[in-house]
Amino acid sequence: MDIKEIQNLIKFVAKSGATEVKLEMDDFKITIKTTETGSTETTYIQQVPVAQSMPQAPVATTAAPVASEAPAAAAPAGDDSKYITVKSPIIGTFYRKPAPDKAPFAEVGTVIKPGDVVCVIEAMKLFNEIESEVSGKIVKILVDDSSPVEFDQPLFLVDPS
Repeated sequence: MDIKEIQNLIKFVAKSGATEVKLEMDDFKITIKTTETGSTETTYIQQVPVAQSMPQAPVATTAAPVASEAPAAAAPAGDDSKYITVKSPIIGTFYRKPAPDKAPFAEVGTVIKPGDVVCVIEAMKLFNEIESEVSGKIVKILVDDSSPVEFDQPLFLVDPS
């Protein structure tokens, strides 16, 4: 069963009004549970073949509902419109410092220029230095240290003047 078939099955279950559907095949088992509000929670359990000497254990993963989308981040309000927004180029964990015992890359009031490192984002155990593409003074840091960030999420507001 490929991902398209699974997505179609989720949509069908959500439309049918069923609260729980279980599907078992030779190599995997799928359980789809719906809530009263119509959102869908899907759990995939796949049996992984292992050597004869080791006991078999199922591997479980959970997928987010197909039909839902994350709400868009709110645009900066009124007086923030004169500022440039530095956004995250990747999904990961935002860090303001290169190491816990080091000073932050940038603080409010720091003057930056293109190429200056403003933070790091950890993605899949790799620390990616995020460089500024604009010059100006940082007026607001929009994300807390060690917080997860999404692609294109605003990180800093920069005053270009």
